[in-house]
Amino acid sequence: MKEPVYILGLNFAYHELSACLIKNGKLLAAVEEERFSRIKRGKRALVSNPDTLPERAIRYCLNYAGITLKDVDYIGLPFLPDDRLKNINTDPYFIKGDWGSDSGEKLFVRKIKTVPTLLSKLAKTDLATKISWIPHHECHASSAFFVSPFRESAILSIDGIGEFSTTWLGYGEDNEIKVVKEILYPNSIGFLWEKISKYLGFTEYDSSKVMGLAAYGNPSRFYKVFQHIVKLYPTGDFALDNNILRLRINDFSQLEEKFGVRRIFSPSEVRKDQEDIAAALQKITNDVIIHLAQFLKKNTNSKNICLAGGVALNCVSNGLLMNKGIYRNLYIQPASNDAGTSLGAAYYIWNQILHKKRTFCLNHVYWGPGYSDKEIKDALIRWKIKSYRKVDNIALESAKKITEDNIVGWFQGRAEWGPRALGNRSLLVDPRRADMKQVLNERIKKRESFRPFAPSVLANEVSRWFVSHKKCKSVSTEFMEINFTVKKSRREKIPAVTHVDGTSRIQVVNKKTNPLYYKLITYFYKLTGVPILLNTSFNENEPIVCSPDDAIKTFLRTKIDYLAIGNYLVSKKHFR
Repeated sequence: MKEPVYILGLNFAYHELSACLIKNGKLLAAVEEERFSRIKRGKRALVSNPDTLPERAIRYCLNYAGITLKDVDYIGLPFLPDDRLKNINTDPYFIKGDWGSDSGEKLFVRKIKTVPTLLSKLAKTDLATKISWIPHHECHASSAFFVSPFRESAILSIDGIGEFSTTWLGYGEDNEIKVVKEILYPNSIGFLWEKISKYLGFTEYDSSKVMGLAAYGNPSRFYKVFQHIVKLYPTGDFALDNNILRLRINDFSQLEEKFGVRRIFSPSEVRKDQEDIAAALQKITNDVIIHLAQFLKKNTNSKNICLAGGVALNCVSNGLLMNKGIYRNLYIQPASNDAGTSLGAAYYIWNQILHKKRTFCLNHVYWGPGYSDKEIKDALIRWKIKSYRKVDNIALESAKKITEDNIVGWFQGRAEWGPRALGNRSLLVDPRRADMKQVLNERIKKRESFRPFAPSVLANEVSRWFVSHKKCKSVSTEFMEINFTVKKSRREKIPAVTHVDGTSRIQVVNKKTNPLYYKLITYFYKLTGVPILLNTSFNENEPIVCSPDDAIKTFLRTKIDYLAIGNYLVSKKHFR
């Protein structure tokens, strides 16, 4: 009998620190460090901290497999350190000692090169011969294609920056990917969103908020300004005017001049100007995505496309890409942000370096920690919870509570991989209540009022409630990555999950991949006639809960009504 081959993939260079472990080509575990550290994204991206390892995520993956770091055969690191030095002297707008500067970039490279030594210290043995450094964007591309259901596919990876490239266009066939074109810094759609986010009063990590705001705006008002900033070329390239953007410094003077709108410093100051700028940003982003997709189609002639990189989280552009019908099939890896590069690094080694056949398809997200009823009960006792009971049918009991206008914290099975809560670490409410957005925000989420909430819908009911994308089929609808239009006849029935533009970023729930969550929504459907729940992440201004302790802590400090954790139903008041 052959010995198993274990491959550990890690992400640590910038943000969304993560680890994953595969065994003989099959994924065993994948998780972000933030779930354990309770620090969003694991850390901020600084030139001084690329050597911060996802130690807790590593430990979880190894423990799940019952092995030690010494037992791992290969380790994939999604970065080529020396390529980062190409950033020196390419941008006149930088802060000394920071990104783009000679001293800042050399510090970053010096730090990141210590990672093999740090890993060897963790293992208490030299791991140098087991480690492979792999280009950042090739890891993004691998994370999507090698776990997709497609034998061959066009591949598009777009984010802020890898080493020096910001966008990677390629093609995958069987167990190999190859590059078609790379676009280099400062031509970065990811960084464009970061800069405009800060200009509109948010942080550089708030692109999802700006995307939600865009639906309220008029895209035509500032569209020509963005067309001046972002140029598209027949060669498949695009270019940003960094004399206006000044991406690496906090200078917004040129943006203020071009838009005629002063920079604001808080989302509470958002007015019509900001809505219209956000809308135009979304429109120019759509243009770039379609431009790149069409170029790839011309150069690969594939009917399939895989998306990766942080920009692949833009559900509006993803929905438009489907409507255009450039491709017949779409796959988006659920952790398409930098967290996914750990997955890509592992599969790049297995498929591209070791030339192994592809035998695994990532069709669900439940690869994080799970907990037994005993572990859950021990946590309830530890927190001195009195008002709980074990129930025979947690799905039915929870569905009933939701129909009674309660907010239910739903904690089941293994935690989700990626930034979305998809039915195992979720807050669930009735989507029929028009005021539920306000209730959730006031009682728990404390989110901006313009941000939408998303629905989970039974797979066999999607076409009755939402307009189908007839020209293209997505095999990623279970990952909540694509906007659908709510049918006009249905919008009044589910107002809490219908955005101002009539769309929803839906999660299709399949009986095979999450039977308990499917059962819960089915009970709700039988009770109400609506096969949909409002599903938002189980958290309060922190990473999504991971452990029973996280869930109980959040339950106690917020106004969640019930906690359905394993087979236990917990209440803030005594059960009758």
